[in-house]
Amino acid sequence: MSKTRILYVSQAIQPFLPESPISKASRVIPQGIHERGREIRVFMPRYGVINERRHQLHEVIRLSGMNLNINDTDHPLIIKVASIPTARMQVYFIDNEHYFKKKVTWLDAKDKLVADNDERAIFFARGVLETVRKLSWAPDIIHCHGWMTSLVPLYAKKMFKGDAHFENTKIVTSVYDEGFNGTLNGSLHEKIAFDGLDSAGLTDLQLPTFDALNKMAMKHSDAVIAGSEALTEETQVAFSSLDIPTMPYMDAELSAADIATFYDTILEGKGVAVEE
Repeated sequence: MSKTRILYVSQAIQPFLPESPISKASRVIPQGIHERGREIRVFMPRYGVINERRHQLHEVIRLSGMNLNINDTDHPLIIKVASIPTARMQVYFIDNEHYFKKKVTWLDAKDKLVADNDERAIFFARGVLETVRKLSWAPDIIHCHGWMTSLVPLYAKKMFKGDAHFENTKIVTSVYDEGFNGTLNGSLHEKIAFDGLDSAGLTDLQLPTFDALNKMAMKHSDAVIAGSEALTEETQVAFSSLDIPTMPYMDAELSAADIATFYDTILEGKGVAVEE
């Protein structure tokens, strides 16, 4: 029997970015799942603030070279990789000079949202899925962490729905309270529709707030985990009303065993929420 395959997609992972609930969970959970015998792949954006020399990032030539068309403009997809020796874990980085060269994360030096975060989120989501397809690696579960990954469930379920690599994949989203004020570019839904997705299903993103992105991710997921002890009010209401399996918050250091069981429940199709 083949190992269960888990694809982790995160907006931040330690030690490449400072510790936060997302970066900690995205470092600890994959390691714990890997140690339980599952096969994993881990992806994050290659923000310009990441020190490539210190973390020994290097390009994976065989995976790079593809162009992704975002809003009618081609952008080269570059894939880099680095290891976390203490975790025996490799991390793949989605890179592009136009989107990720800037020495910022999703906020600039004045803690303002980077203007093209909408296109960066699209490029990241599509880049991850295209790279996994190029790896010829079909994940049983995709587990997303953070709002920058919120379009991954949508693209996996819609744009890639006929792809053999994802036809049996279950999507798990962890929602957090690490968000942002204001909105992304108001034309986000139009740029997504340009990829051939039905614009009627994107009305919630006409005002792309943090909560709207969370709700879009949950809408296209097969299960949802509370990644923070306290969510924003709007996200909490949406989380509480879900009719798919959910898992309450627990500290990342303690949750790998429970998450492994949660994965099994989802894959077995039991559809039973994990109770507190």
